[in-house]
Amino acid sequence: MVNNEQTLITCIHEPKTLSEIMNDQQSYYETMYILRPDIAEDEVTNHINKYNKLLEEFGAIILDSQMRGKRRLAYQIAKHREGIYVQLSHQGDGQHVFKIEKAMRLSEDVIRYMTVKQEGPLPKPKSSTKNTPQTENKDIPKAKVESKENKPVTTPEAATSGKDNTESKENE
Repeated sequence: MVNNEQTLITCIHEPKTLSEIMNDQQSYYETMYILRPDIAEDEVTNHINKYNKLLEEFGAIILDSQMRGKRRLAYQIAKHREGIYVQLSHQGDGQHVFKIEKAMRLSEDVIRYMTVKQEGPLPKPKSSTKNTPQTENKDIPKAKVESKENKPVTTPEAATSGKDNTESKENE
């Protein structure tokens, strides 16, 4: 009877195979698309919101959406040397990918797009460095840095005698 219990325990606690481990992780999609460089910043925000709303209408869940900013392209695309990169992470049944790519294909403002299926832990939303306003940093007072050249140099002997050593510094 002990052998049967040990066999049962080893069967229950048997290590998982690679395919079983991969099935435990969730799959999601990452879409990177490039907008024309001559689009205004408010229009870029409108495009990002438009594609996010389309995905939600198609039943997808938006995991993360980031504007990566204007970058130089490796080669010319539709007579453009630069483009505005946007990364979009979403989760759904897979049917929404075809629909969102069709919307991007029909848009004249999207010059390139690519969707990749990812396996693993879901990405955590990150704040985009391009969308943070610069006015937040203006309100923070900057620390005043004093020059060491104008300060008198004191030595331990001068501190006990009450004299400062400014003359010796000027001579150096």
